[in-house]
Amino acid sequence: MDPAGQTRRSFVYRRLAEAGAVFGAVADVALAVHYGDPDAELETARRLGLADLSVLPRVGFKGAGAAKWLAAQGVSLPEVNGAAAQPDGALAARLGPDEVLLLGGLDGAAGLVGRLDEAWAEASTVEPRGYPVPRRETHAWFVVTGAQAADMFAKLCAVDLRPQSFANHRIAQTSVARANAIVIRADLAGTLAYHLLVDSATADYYLPVLLDAMSEFTGGLVGHQALQALLQ
Repeated sequence: MDPAGQTRRSFVYRRLAEAGAVFGAVADVALAVHYGDPDAELETARRLGLADLSVLPRVGFKGAGAAKWLAAQGVSLPEVNGAAAQPDGALAARLGPDEVLLLGGLDGAAGLVGRLDEAWAEASTVEPRGYPVPRRETHAWFVVTGAQAADMFAKLCAVDLRPQSFANHRIAQTSVARANAIVIRADLAGTLAYHLLVDSATADYYLPVLLDAMSEFTGGLVGHQALQALLQ
């Protein structure tokens, strides 16, 4: 599948194509599924891998009443600066008392994210319930995986992201490579993993910076297929 012909494309799809990405259909989007050698990518993902999930569903809600409304919609909400897995594989990340970021599951289906989008639009008489934030448009979504992931982040971020200091499903809203970012630890089965959300305007800056920081650890790009394999 050629992402150039799709309505929704990753902010860095050209760079991924230059790196040899093979794009395939995941749900209704073109995602980098692998880079030519899926078996080798799985080993890379276990050591230090970088995947781009920017085309997958995500949304945010913030403002007075947002958390209460989400809870009424059946969303399992964690404490502030914590994340909670949802039954369909989505992840609810609570950035503030009334600010929640929802990342869709790795299967690419709209699922909970799509349902909440529709429910908010239909509930026009329910107040207060906050307002939606189009995180799919405003933020790029990367995933950094593998045993060396925290060591790599130590070169770019002042927050101690080592597993013994930064628990699974914890959130850091901080500076990574001198730009604002959201880091969410959400391990993939037994593999250390961090979701990295950055301003979409900086996505083209972040990709080469991350790859450069990863080179010391023989890390590299991995596709969606490698992430799925980590869960098996």
